[in-house]
Amino acid sequence: MNEPLHRRDKRPARRFDFDVLVVGGGAAGVAAAVTAARAGAKVALAERYGFCGGAAVAGLSGTVCGLYLASDDPKAPPRKVASGFVDEFVGLLEQRGGVTPPVRYGKTFTRVHDPLVWREAADFVLEQAGVTLFLHTLIIDTLVADDDHVAGALAWTKEGRVELSAKVTVDASGDADLVALAGLPTFVGHDGQVQNPTMIFRLMGVDVPRFLGHFGEDSILGDDVSQMIRNLHNSRDYDLPRAKVFLFPTPRPGELLCNATRVLGRDGRELNPLVAADLTEAELQGRRQVREYARFFRDRLPGCENAFVNDTGVQVGVRQTRQVRGAALLRNDDIVKARKWPTAVARSAWPIELHSGEKPRLVWLTDDNYEIPYECFVPARGEGVLVAGRCLSAEHEAMASARVTAQCFGYGQAVGAAAAIAALDGVAPRAIDGRALRERLRRDGVEL
Repeated sequence: MNEPLHRRDKRPARRFDFDVLVVGGGAAGVAAAVTAARAGAKVALAERYGFCGGAAVAGLSGTVCGLYLASDDPKAPPRKVASGFVDEFVGLLEQRGGVTPPVRYGKTFTRVHDPLVWREAADFVLEQAGVTLFLHTLIIDTLVADDDHVAGALAWTKEGRVELSAKVTVDASGDADLVALAGLPTFVGHDGQVQNPTMIFRLMGVDVPRFLGHFGEDSILGDDVSQMIRNLHNSRDYDLPRAKVFLFPTPRPGELLCNATRVLGRDGRELNPLVAADLTEAELQGRRQVREYARFFRDRLPGCENAFVNDTGVQVGVRQTRQVRGAALLRNDDIVKARKWPTAVARSAWPIELHSGEKPRLVWLTDDNYEIPYECFVPARGEGVLVAGRCLSAEHEAMASARVTAQCFGYGQAVGAAAAIAALDGVAPRAIDGRALRERLRRDGVEL
């Protein structure tokens, strides 16, 4: 058949008009949509899955990281650094029994959540705010008023194409998908290299008290376990390419959340989730590795003798892909030197957490925090659009700290407030004064 092929979709396209469109329903997207709606904007949120949660739920990362300062003192209690909408959302998880108290993670703490409860909390807060939710909706193109002015997005749904027009669009896709579709400047990792994905899984049937009694309260298992993994991997009794593993008790009895895999290609290559073939291979290799690590835990770790895999992520966990090239760039030195900004809209003390090689590398910032300025969420070129979440403008190592859940809630709150101002007052997002936005966030309970 040599005849030319033509696209054909004769179903009529529908159109909806909004003040603010948010693309992606992870922590940043939910916070942005709720904040903009509460400010009086007519808001839509488009999410490709049938639930919100992003990497925290679909990727099963399972923890609210970034809430607390780090300290060299092992007896230091949890000290909050993130605040605002994240406190409200964690409160909803607490009310539903869906989050643990602070869990030790090296020099800091995190909180482990139940992904089903996360979904329900998101459903509740979005409905209460009056956000129009489009689930099972995939963004396939941008609506552009002129060369660089984004005016919404074209989406695919089961009943056909949908035009979602908006005065301001927020790209909270995690992968800067909408920004890339609009042809605005982006970049990928460190010279195109990104951190490898991880297939996170939940292990049930664990005697958690016995496990904790043997290994202690730190969710980062010690060097003795890492050495055992190396020995067994090298002897080829197991295929365990990552030696340092993180195992977290969850709100459910008898369960551990397992961040253990290092997903590589069959040829040993670091996989790039922006490449369709690589993302497919990551899913296949990730599920295979889950079985190997679960077998190792069951065979070798006290308390795990009767354990079984309860679930894996709906998708492989993605740490890094495409990012916006913004009006400002969060640099690696900004993290380690705890830089503060007059236009900061969020703050963090999470370590630089680089996942490559057999052992993740952690670079800690202790007893201090750095700040992230509004300009990191404003594209260097283009109007009518902002970003939120891990696709912020940040250098490779800086993003390895700034990408975590508590901060993504904060980014979403700030960007949602800015989007509402831009849409309702008729100003360009880049014209918003970051200092004034910072003061507004402070009035709304964000400590900066």
